[in-house]
Amino acid sequence: MLKHPFPPLYNENSRVLILGSFPSVKSREEMFFYGHPQNRFWRVLAAVLGCDVPQNIAEKREMLLSHGIALWDVLASCEIEGSADSTIKNAVPNDLSPIFAAAKIEKVFVNGKTAEKYYNKYLKENLGREAVCLPSTSPANAAWSAERLAQAWSVIKFT
Repeated sequence: MLKHPFPPLYNENSRVLILGSFPSVKSREEMFFYGHPQNRFWRVLAAVLGCDVPQNIAEKREMLLSHGIALWDVLASCEIEGSADSTIKNAVPNDLSPIFAAAKIEKVFVNGKTAEKYYNKYLKENLGREAVCLPSTSPANAAWSAERLAQAWSVIKFT
């Protein structure tokens, strides 16, 4: 059983919460979100927000927090083979209440179908909030180009 190795990213100004499923091997090594260079999360978000693509963790944190975006994962722990969401077993959800207590989250988004599945199974009823499912930025979602992803993800800019 693997435990989520790093904390959520948010502050009192966060208005949007983006949830992944569980960190990849590379993200667990880097101790930060979307660490695999082939994951398009940072490129897509930078395009949506009109920013330069952040090059390090400090720049990534700054880009998100300065735009009111909180980042976390649905699962606190699970069994997983490598980084393959399809292999997740014995999932345990994260407690999102500290984020909702500290920030005025107006909208929740999930990055891909696996995050949506576990959000709906474990968190939706308790939080009483729908999450909008966005197409996964994972390289496994090769059917979506970075440009098409950026277009779909542009819904996060609602304020």
